[in-house]
Amino acid sequence: MDISVVIITKNEERNIRRCLASLQGLAKEVIVIDSFSDDGTQEICAEFGVRFIQQKWMGYSATKNKGNALANYPWILSLDADEALTADLRQHIQDLNNKPLAAYSFNRLAFYCGKPIRRCGWYPDRKVRLFPKNKARWEGDFVHEELVPDANLPIHHLEGDLMHFTYYNVEEHHAKSEKYSDLAAQALVENPSGKLRFKATFSPVMRFFKMYILRLGFLDGYYGYQVCRITAGEVRKKYQKALRLQKSQG
Repeated sequence: MDISVVIITKNEERNIRRCLASLQGLAKEVIVIDSFSDDGTQEICAEFGVRFIQQKWMGYSATKNKGNALANYPWILSLDADEALTADLRQHIQDLNNKPLAAYSFNRLAFYCGKPIRRCGWYPDRKVRLFPKNKARWEGDFVHEELVPDANLPIHHLEGDLMHFTYYNVEEHHAKSEKYSDLAAQALVENPSGKLRFKATFSPVMRFFKMYILRLGFLDGYYGYQVCRITAGEVRKKYQKALRLQKSQG
């Protein structure tokens, strides 16, 4: 299977080496679409001999689709810089030679402050990432984009984990939560669903209960608690911010 790997970057020097190292012996080419990083991202990529293309940021989906269009090989493996293949997953991909045309999904295992999170509803976080060129495209740009395969393309699942190195400390999670809640609040105001005050009160409680109790987040220890607490707090903040925006707009 001849694979082009496509990765987008912006100041990813702490992640990109691990990502590229996990691809050794797998891909015919690695394409990095970089939005003018000003750290050591480019120098690290040069060590691995990737195709390094600088491109003004166009949004998550458009930037990833640009990379897909530049691929020279019939299969595309799409990764984020903060992801890396386990040896098991890499071997299962290598074993795909002469398999039927399909898209392939993997389980994604999040690492939070260096610890794997196997509960809280975070695992298995199944993602489609390997697909034939021109048979899938990225859509959406609000917080999380989605890969959409052609309707007639079957999706098969591969064993092995795609590692996702999310937050290096709790403070990073808080900062990202603030950013996401701002974006979510704006979307709620632009597309109102009603009952914001009710949801601001009860939705955070239900989210925490679901993640920490029903999804067994308590078994992930201290960091499982932090994941559930901050995520529930983000839900609360997005509704509170939406209410304030509505009030300010009259």
